[in-house]
Amino acid sequence: MNERTLKKLEFHKIKEMLKAHAVTESGKERVEALLPSSDYEEVVKLQQETAEALAMSVKKGKAPLGSTKEIRTALKRVEIGAILSSGELLNIASILRTSRRLKSYYKEDVEEVKSPALEGYFESLAVYPDVEREITRCIVAVDEIADDASPELAQIRKQIKAANGKIRETLHSIIYSSKYQDMLQEAVVTMRQDRYCVPVKVEYKNAFKGIVHDQSSTGSTVFMEPVAVVELNNNLKGLHMKEVDEIEKILTNLTNLVADVAPFILMNYENITALDVIFAKAEFALKIDAREPKLNNKGYINLKKARHPLLNQNEVVPIDVYVGDQFTTLLITGPNTGGKTVTLKTLGVFTLMAQAGMQIPAGEGSMINVFDDVFADLGDEQSIEQSLSTFSAHMTNLVRILNDMTLNSLILLDEVGSGTDPIEGAALAMSILEHLRKQQIRTVATTHYSELKLYAVSTEGVENASCEFDVESLRPTYKLLIGVPGKSNAFAISMKLGLPEHLIEDAKQFLHKENVKMEDILVELEYSKRMSEIEKEKAEGFRKEAERLKDEIQKERKKLEKSKQKIMERANEKANVLLKEVQKQADDMLKEVRQAARQAQVVIDEKGLHDAKKQLTEGTTKMQGKLQKAVGRKVGHKKVSKNIQPGEKVMVTTLMQPGVILEAPDSSGKVLVQVGILPVKVKLTDLQRIDEEAVSQSVKKDKPKTNSGVSHRISKTMNIKTDVDVRGLMVDEALPIVDKYLDDAYLSGLKQVTIIHGKGTGALRQAVTQMLKRHPHVASHRPGLYGEGEMGVTVVEIK
Repeated sequence: MNERTLKKLEFHKIKEMLKAHAVTESGKERVEALLPSSDYEEVVKLQQETAEALAMSVKKGKAPLGSTKEIRTALKRVEIGAILSSGELLNIASILRTSRRLKSYYKEDVEEVKSPALEGYFESLAVYPDVEREITRCIVAVDEIADDASPELAQIRKQIKAANGKIRETLHSIIYSSKYQDMLQEAVVTMRQDRYCVPVKVEYKNAFKGIVHDQSSTGSTVFMEPVAVVELNNNLKGLHMKEVDEIEKILTNLTNLVADVAPFILMNYENITALDVIFAKAEFALKIDAREPKLNNKGYINLKKARHPLLNQNEVVPIDVYVGDQFTTLLITGPNTGGKTVTLKTLGVFTLMAQAGMQIPAGEGSMINVFDDVFADLGDEQSIEQSLSTFSAHMTNLVRILNDMTLNSLILLDEVGSGTDPIEGAALAMSILEHLRKQQIRTVATTHYSELKLYAVSTEGVENASCEFDVESLRPTYKLLIGVPGKSNAFAISMKLGLPEHLIEDAKQFLHKENVKMEDILVELEYSKRMSEIEKEKAEGFRKEAERLKDEIQKERKKLEKSKQKIMERANEKANVLLKEVQKQADDMLKEVRQAARQAQVVIDEKGLHDAKKQLTEGTTKMQGKLQKAVGRKVGHKKVSKNIQPGEKVMVTTLMQPGVILEAPDSSGKVLVQVGILPVKVKLTDLQRIDEEAVSQSVKKDKPKTNSGVSHRISKTMNIKTDVDVRGLMVDEALPIVDKYLDDAYLSGLKQVTIIHGKGTGALRQAVTQMLKRHPHVASHRPGLYGEGEMGVTVVEIK
C-alpha cells in the first residue's frame, strides 16, 4: 500500500486506537508497523484469527497477556556467553509465565469455541516451569537477589548482618562515651566510601584515633573511621566481596538454564507478540462494535450501515454503499459538507482495516474486496513552495495514480476535475472516469458537475449517488442515496437565507431553459431506471417463490407415493398374518379332536377324520378367499357409480384398505377418500362399495364342520369378546396381543372394546396408549370411567 493513501485516509489514527489495546511493548511496536496485505489468502487468515480471538475473549475472558519487555538483546548476549543481569532474567521469567498462562487459557475447555487459525500460536508455546520457578525464587526484584538463592549466599548474608551489628555496637559505645563527647560534632554514625565513620571536629582530628575518609564542605568536620572498627570494616568489606561473587555464580547458573532453552523462549516471545496484536484487534472490534467482513476477490464492495471509526459512534449517520457488481464506477453528487468525502474515506479506510486483519464497524453481511492497492486523491493539495495550484496538485496526483494502478485497484477521487474551467474540468473528469470504466477498475468519485450526472445516467457500468440535503433546515442528513443524482439547491438555499426573490429570478434568466430542466430530467430518468430495477427484482422474487412451491409439491407427491406403498405393504402383511392364524387354528382343531377321542376312548374312523380334515382344509381355503376379499377383493363389494355420495363406505382395491368418501368425484373421475388417517385421491374405477351383510352371510355359509358333528369356528373374528386382558404381561408380550385383538375387533365390526392392562407402574398402560395413537383401526381412546375400571383399563373406539 502506498504511503500517500495511508496518510490521506488517516490509517495512522486507526493504528493509534488499535495500539491502545496492545499489552506488550513488542505488540505495540508491531501495531505501529502494521500495514494492509494485498494477498487474499493472508487476509482471509488474518480475519479468521481476529474472529477466533474475539470469540475466545467473549467466551473465556481476556487473554492473560503480561506486560512483557523486549528480550531479543538478552538472548543474543546469552549466545555469546555473557551473564544476564537480574532484570534481564526477570523479563525472561515474565515471558515464561505469560506462555504458561496462555497455554492454560487455550486448553480451558469451553463449548463452541474453536480456534484452528490460532492453534499454531498456542501449541508452539513452550512451557518451562522449572526455569521460571528458579528465576523467580532466586531474584526478588531488579538488582535484588533472595537470601535463600543459595545456601552460601544465605550464610554470607548472615555473617554480614552479624558484622554490621558488631560495628554498630562498637560505634555506639564510642559516640556515647564521655571520653569522645567533646571531640564529636554530633552523636551519629555515617557511611563514607562504604566505611562506617563518625563526624569529628577538625581541631580534634589528631587527638581522635582513626582514619579520615571525608571532610565537610565548611571544613569544620572530618569523617573518621575509628581504629576500633577498622578491622571490623575490613571484615565486612570482605564479606561483601564474597556476596558479589556468590551472586555472580547464581546469575551464571540461571543464565545457563536460560541458554539451554533460549531458541524456544525466543519463539515464545514472537508468538506472544503475535497473539497480543491479534487480541488487540479483537478488543478494538468490541470497542467500536465491529463485524467480520465477507471477503472476496471479485471486486465487490457492499457496506451496510457503515460508520467511520474516527467519528463519534453515537452521532455518525450509518451509510449503505456498494460498487463493483452491477457497476464499477460510482459518482456521488451533493452539496458541500454533505458527507461525500466521508463516504470516500469510509470506503478506503474500511478496505485498509479489513486487509490488515481488523473488523469493520458495519452491519452483518458487509462485503470487502481484497485489492492490490488503494489510491486516494482527497482534499486540496495546493503548495506555495512547489508553485502548485489546486488543479495542478490534483492532476499531479492523478498522473501518479494512473501510472501505478492495477486492474485490481480501488480509486477514490474527490471533486474530480475541479479547480479549473468547469466545462474543461467536466470534460477532463469524464475522460478519466471513462478510461477507468473501460478497464473495469473500481472507482468512486465525487463531483458537482451536471455533465457527469448525465454521463452516469447514459453510461453502462456507471451509477449515480447523492448525499441527501434538507432544504427546510439547510442541513445535510448525511444519508447516501445510490441511484439518485444530487440536485443543485443553490437557488433554494439562497432564498432560504434571505436573498431577494427578484435577484433569484434574474439569476434564472441567465440560465438556458435546457440547463434549468437538466437536473429534473436526470432525476426522472434515474427514478424510472430505479423503478424498473425494483420491478425486475419483484419478478425474480415471484419466479423463485413459484419454483419453491413447485419443489414442495413434488416433495409432497413423493411422500404420498411412499405412504401409499407403506399402506399396501401393511395391508398385505396383515392379510398374511390372518391367513397363517387361520391355518394354525385348523391344525389345532384337528389335534383337539384326536385328543378328545383318546380321552373318551372312542375309536376314530380314519376315513371320517380324513374327511373332517378335508372339510377344514376346504374351509380354510374358502376363508383365505374371504380374508383376501375382506381387504379389497370382490365378495361383499359392489361397483361404484359416479353418483356416490360423501359418507359412503368403500374398499380401495389398489390399497386393499376400507375407506369413507369425503368428496364427490371430480371432472377427472377421481374421488377423495379417507383411508385410515390419510385423505387420498383415487380413481373411481379403483373403488368398490362395501356390503357388510353380504360379507357376513358369505362367511356364515362357509363355516366348516367335522364328521362327528362338532362345530369349530375358523376365525375368532366372527365371535370375539369385547375386552382383552393383558395384565401381568411384559410390554413386548402384550403389544402383539393387543394389535391382533384390534384387527379382529375391526373385522368383527365391533365399535367399542376395552383393553384391561391394570394400574401397576403405568409402563404397560403408557405403551398401549402410544400404540393406540398410531393404530389404523382406532378412532379414539380414553381411560376407563368410574365403574369401568378407571386407570386400569383403556376404552377404545373402533373405526
